[in-house]
Amino acid sequence: MFKKEKIKDLHYSVNGLIPAADLQAAADEILLEYGKKAKMPGFRAGKIPLSILRQKYNASAYGEAIDKLMNQDLNNYVADKKIRLAGAPKADLAGWEIGKDAEYSLEFDILPTLPEIDLEKITVTKKVAELDEKEVETALENIRKSRSVAEKQDEKYKAANGDVAVIDFTGYVGDEAFEGGAATKHHLILGSGSFIPGFEDQIIGHKIGDKFDVNVKFPSDYHAENLAGKDARFAVKIHEIRKHILPELNDELAKQVGQDSVEALKEHIRKIINEQYAEAAQRDMRNELLDVLADKVKLELPETLVEQELNMAKSEFERSHVHCHDEKCDHKWDDKAERKEAERRVKLGLILAEWGTQNKVEVTRDDLQQAIWAEASRYPDPKQVFEFYGKNQNALAMLRGMMFERKALDAMLTHVKTKEKKVKADDLFKQASVR
Repeated sequence: MFKKEKIKDLHYSVNGLIPAADLQAAADEILLEYGKKAKMPGFRAGKIPLSILRQKYNASAYGEAIDKLMNQDLNNYVADKKIRLAGAPKADLAGWEIGKDAEYSLEFDILPTLPEIDLEKITVTKKVAELDEKEVETALENIRKSRSVAEKQDEKYKAANGDVAVIDFTGYVGDEAFEGGAATKHHLILGSGSFIPGFEDQIIGHKIGDKFDVNVKFPSDYHAENLAGKDARFAVKIHEIRKHILPELNDELAKQVGQDSVEALKEHIRKIINEQYAEAAQRDMRNELLDVLADKVKLELPETLVEQELNMAKSEFERSHVHCHDEKCDHKWDDKAERKEAERRVKLGLILAEWGTQNKVEVTRDDLQQAIWAEASRYPDPKQVFEFYGKNQNALAMLRGMMFERKALDAMLTHVKTKEKKVKADDLFKQASVR
């Protein structure tokens, strides 16, 4: 057991001593384990004398023995005091020599005890939005557009917004053609905004076979500095115009997307939209509850965890600014503000971890699989996402931790009071995701 201790809030500094005889005995045990696998000329496996093993492996064995005995002392101390470490302790063994007693010191922070939180005294706002049937109509129109067919039009047809124009073009500044300003049979969706402002508008109204000039001005912030802010002329020729023909909204179309009828499809869309409303409202309630917890719960914070959080934030800040070339680069690191934010994150993390554990919140295998499936569905190649989490246990642990906090928050929300507030649907989606 430690012979000396100094405690200040959550920070502990303790001193211990390991007698030389105990150290040698522990080192010899480790040496004998080495001897079972070690190979030396002239000795059979497992038959190497301890004296020979000491000559070759004594320093390594002593290092392991010290770690083992210090950890034993620390584990006994933690169990006796009924405390929990906030991170790995810092050890100091300066001046020790083999054959002598090992005097050492350990410094570490412990986790705070979570005070009782009376959730029933907390009230959060639940935003309620009435479904707008225009959203259903928009969703139906998007389904039709996704199954539209681009049909070639005849020479009499005039290009309109939304059509695909197959064009040749060559760009000039003055009388000189500029590099990268030409293409043949390029498929341009009119109204997509993929070309310089004003270019697509001047295609509208033209027919197949037309040859004409499009006059535009490059934006002042255009990525090619030699063109930024300059007037340009594009010589254009139209080869084809394709108009998107939308399928009829009928039961046959509904069946193509897995519903029995148009009415069933509409009801399915309403269900999805209402679920989106509910999740957005739940997100805002989570954020509001986090603000209350951060403000109202009094909790000492282990400096070790705050420093870790601050260092991670600073590393991310520096990484994101290495190749930064926009207005976000003007943001400077503010140590005071960032420390305050780090303290908030640590505080909320401790609250959710402790409350969740006390209330038996669990992240199941199915929870993890569903989360990975949801993330994978947003990528062109879902297989890469599954392989990433399969090979990266740290990433999987981070995902589990995020899900645990989310489930803990949702469990807390079942105990708080709510007051409903009617809002427009747009207001539900203005906030960022859970903080």
